[in-house]
Amino acid sequence: MTGTPGTAGRGPVRLPVRLLVCDDHAVVRAGLLALLASAPDVEVVGEAGSGEEALALARKAAPDVVLMDLQLGEGMDGVETTRRLRALTPAPHVLVLTTYDTDADVTRAVAAGATGYLLKAERAEDLFAAVQAAAQGRPALSPPVADRVMSRLRNPRPTLTPRERDILAHLARGLPNHAIARALYISEATVKTHLRRIYDKLGVDTRAGAVAVAKEQRLLP
Repeated sequence: MTGTPGTAGRGPVRLPVRLLVCDDHAVVRAGLLALLASAPDVEVVGEAGSGEEALALARKAAPDVVLMDLQLGEGMDGVETTRRLRALTPAPHVLVLTTYDTDADVTRAVAAGATGYLLKAERAEDLFAAVQAAAQGRPALSPPVADRVMSRLRNPRPTLTPRERDILAHLARGLPNHAIARALYISEATVKTHLRRIYDKLGVDTRAGAVAVAKEQRLLP
């Protein structure tokens, strides 16, 4: 991140990236803060244990980047927090740092406005570089996440069949399998078969994940 010009012959002065850390695990936050203390050109301006706390701190501290976990316990999750952070003025960039790398998680985070998506297994120097990239608005992806994104671009998922869309719509209403079966006049075993196909096509492994991706990709009416 480049700051104001320096004296003649010295070139621009590099200002530290103002960083806010959001993770609901106190021990994880402490580890991140200790690690970031050794990061060049990074100034941690706050730490939050919830999405609500991150929003309040961001309004006061005006960070350049928020390092955001996806799972935040009770209250807003990391995706909703990201969406609200990006709606602030000025809006910080959000760099997701999580253990989750499913297609549903990546899709939801990027759709909410995340600039980058890293896994917690990353090396310290890669995390530092990603923070600098995010501060400049440049995307930063962990290699496994980048591979998944490229694979999806090269091999687009097949579209859902009309029956799969019907089941997905009932799924979004929160209906259990037996209720979906009754509504569509099919067996519960058939519902389960369709669900497995829907999960495979959407790259998820849970009902909530299927609904989340379906909403992001506008597959629901």
